[in-house]
Amino acid sequence: MKTFSAKPADIDKKWILIDAEGIVLGRLATIVAMRLRGKHKPTFTPHMDMGDNVIIVNADKIQLTGNKRTDKTYYWHTGHPGGIKSRTADKILEGAHPERVVEKAIQRMLPGGPLSRQQMTNLRVYASADHPHEAQNPEVLDIKSMNPKNTRSA
Repeated sequence: MKTFSAKPADIDKKWILIDAEGIVLGRLATIVAMRLRGKHKPTFTPHMDMGDNVIIVNADKIQLTGNKRTDKTYYWHTGHPGGIKSRTADKILEGAHPERVVEKAIQRMLPGGPLSRQQMTNLRVYASADHPHEAQNPEVLDIKSMNPKNTRSA
């Protein structure tokens, strides 16, 4: 048996549409990170960008379990001495760019490096239900029906 290594001509990228309304953030992020890397394909090659293009809509209606909505804190540094800043997930989700919570969760589930930064360009996250990618005819991936734990029960 020879080990299969995919060439750029062998790569077949699909477009996938995911509705994030009511889905738990971490469970959505693991599934999307796997799709972006291409690990769901039998021809997976670790050093190639084999993943699909993923469109996520309704990112502002994502669910967080437990007290994460109020307790989860996102930090960043301004570059100045003493310039550490923080914001809770609740403030980001209610702010101008709620899709950043989903983007960060997915980005942090990918390995760091140039390849994962390239794979992140295949991700499009929108806070509302409409998106400009109808021409690509994306397949709908129903994450809610995969596992009952993927949705949060009230």
